[in-house]
Parts: sequence; structure tokens; C-alpha cells
Amino acid sequence: MVSDVHGNARDLARAGEGADALICLGDLVLFLDYADHSRGIFPDLFGVENADRLVELRTARRFEEARELGHRLWGGVDGDRAAVIEKAVRKQYAEMFPAFPTPTYATYGNVDMPQLWHEFAGPGTTVLDGERVEIGGRVFGFVGGGLRTAMRTPYEISDEEYAAKIEAVGEVDVLCTHIPPEVPELVYDTVARRFERGSRALLDAIRRTRPRYSLFGHVHQPLARRMRIGATECVNVGHFAGSGKPWALEW
Repeated sequence: MVSDVHGNARDLARAGEGADALICLGDLVLFLDYADHSRGIFPDLFGVENADRLVELRTARRFEEARELGHRLWGGVDGDRAAVIEKAVRKQYAEMFPAFPTPTYATYGNVDMPQLWHEFAGPGTTVLDGERVEIGGRVFGFVGGGLRTAMRTPYEISDEEYAAKIEAVGEVDVLCTHIPPEVPELVYDTVARRFERGSRALLDAIRRTRPRYSLFGHVHQPLARRMRIGATECVNVGHFAGSGKPWALEW
């Protein structure tokens, strides 16, 4: 199981070795690598110096200044912004999706572009969002995307829409989401020094339906990688882009 792949196709190609299936919880796209500012769509377009500045502003939570920087830089780009980004994302997806082994079960992250996934996903990759599937005799539920933030990433939805997807999944053995439940220890990123958005609806569902596992990503360096909520083991399955190591679920 992997999450937050962010361009790491090399390790993704080996992630399913020895497993019955690979599960991916999203964020295939690398827009900007906060550990190496030379990697990603943003520095490819605007250079490392501007990437350094953007990371500095975002880390300081100066989001309005970060948006102003972005507007100024995009103003100097020929062509439609959305078309330029989609072209860059398509290039990354063309490299990432062939790396998925068969079978793979995947859902979207907040930086992904869901409208493109079915174009790139091969027959061995099942894309699920607000849906359930049986894997190895256990029922898995999948909910993709993130909640709205000042970062304005591509697949952010309202709290109400997200809660409806959680409700649609219902009772499962393993609840797979991109974002974590809204618990301070699970949503605080110790390197970015900020609280990411977790889901209250997800937390309520965990307490109500008591899945065996709640698995998620999104927060790259969480204060706590795992904890129990009642009968449920909650696990951040890791920032795969940085570690290159999948998390194994065995039974």
C-alpha cells in the first residue's frame, strides 16, 4: 500500500512485489517537491529560485503572497494556464500509470486530476472513489480527494460532498482515504509545521462503523503515524515519494 507517490515511478514499479494487490491512496502528481525544490511542474516552468520563494511563503502560511507570486509568474506564460498544467500532468501520468502492477486499486489525492485517470489507467488498475470492493475476502472502501484549503489544489471538495462519499462507502473492514481523520496528532506535519485538513466525517464514521483499519496518507511527516481509535487501527501509510517503501497489510 502506498500514498503520496509524487512522481516516484521507479519505486512504484517495485511496490507490489510479493503482494496479492497494490493499493494506492493518491497524489501521483509532483507539482513541487518541498525537499528538493528543483523537482516538479512548478520549477520546470518557473525555475528553482521561484520554487524556493514559493515554499518559503507557503511554509510561513503567507498564502496571499504565495498566490500573488503565482499570478505574477503565470502572467508571463504563453497559453492557457489550465492547458499548460494539464499537459504537464499528462506527461507525469504517462510515466506513473504504467508502473502500477496488476492488480492495483487506487483512489485520487488532492493534487490529482480525476478527469484524466480513466484515460491512463490500464485494465489491471481499478479506480474507486466513494465505492467498495472485496480484496482477499475483506471489504475495502475508498474515498479520494481532499477538503478545501488555502492551497487550492486540483481535487479539493466541500465537507458535505466528502461526507456523502464516506456515507456511500458504509461499513467496511478497511477504510482507505487520501486524507486522515481529523485528529491533531494525525494531521499535524512536523516538517511543514502546520495542521493539514483532516475529515471530521471520516472520524465520525470510524467511531460509528468500527472498521478494522483506517488507512490514509496526505500528511508527509505526521506527529503520529498510527494510533487506535476505539476498535480501529489508524495508519498513515507513508510519504512514498520520500521513502520508496510500501506499507504491507497482512491477514
